[in-house]
Amino acid sequence: MSTVTSVRTPATPPPGWDLDEAPFHVGEVAVQTRAGVREKAEIGGRRGIRRYMPDQHRLFFEQLPFIVLGGVDTHGQPWATLRIGEPGFVSSPDATTLRIAGEALAGDPLDGGWHEGAALGGLGIEPATRRRNRVNGFVRAAADDALTVAVHQSFGNCAKYIQSRAPTRIEPNDSSIAPAAQRRSATLAASDRALIERSDTYFIATRSTLLDDEASQGVDVSHRGGLPGFVHVEDERTFVAPDYRGNQFFNTLGNITVDARAGLVFIDFEHGDLLYVAARTEIVWEGSALEAFAGAERLVRFEVDEVRRSPGALPFRWSEVEYAPQLRTGAGLKAV
Repeated sequence: MSTVTSVRTPATPPPGWDLDEAPFHVGEVAVQTRAGVREKAEIGGRRGIRRYMPDQHRLFFEQLPFIVLGGVDTHGQPWATLRIGEPGFVSSPDATTLRIAGEALAGDPLDGGWHEGAALGGLGIEPATRRRNRVNGFVRAAADDALTVAVHQSFGNCAKYIQSRAPTRIEPNDSSIAPAAQRRSATLAASDRALIERSDTYFIATRSTLLDDEASQGVDVSHRGGLPGFVHVEDERTFVAPDYRGNQFFNTLGNITVDARAGLVFIDFEHGDLLYVAARTEIVWEGSALEAFAGAERLVRFEVDEVRRSPGALPFRWSEVEYAPQLRTGAGLKAV
């Protein structure tokens, strides 16, 4: 009598990059090479970057009240923004698909601009627990304000430099959160400069060339954190931010190596203002300027092209901040 042994098929494929081509494009490779971490990045990327979302990530996205998105407008300018909703507004019907519904906020520079084939970077971040996971892909469908995204890259990030704070949604009938008209300008107003200089967090969207169908191409949106003052405003058109040691994939710096445009969003956690900045970038690899930023391995200088400030657009209020452990030892504090 023969015995039949059943073989259980895993719910998701094994971890790791399953293509012969590298998970990094030419800009990322160039930065990894200059930083002296090319081999380490290749090994780490092939182990940690997947072309699908593991179940843990899929469940994580579904519990979030907001998601950070990166995309490009009709002029090719990247923007970083947020979309909000009740937990579950982001869902994953299968391991290669993310569906993003919810609400576009007042003044969102990407609202109405999503279309089939548009590149999208997504960052799920839970500040209270310092968890974050990334997805990069392309919009498969955009209907009824919901985006269906085909995921091309998925990977987790460590908890470094994330400030712990928990959001509380304020009801729409609360007059204190009624958003005012968005202000646009080509320079940073005094209030914008003050917001940037007291910020401990910002998000940055960048793009690759998007000229071919390689799996490494796309839009990325990343988190940056430090102690207040870690971003230094030089004047109404220029500010500088440190680049600390991270996963050494260099998605952001690699993108701006091939396209210097970037889109940033700063959050006023007290009043709900969102400050969107479109800028051109320059990587500062060495020199005396680095001495002013404790712990920085490089700097990024931003030259402002456009500023959009949306007062009261984000209907959250936040708990008392607890700075990341790395920052309590002094890294991220701008030396003066």
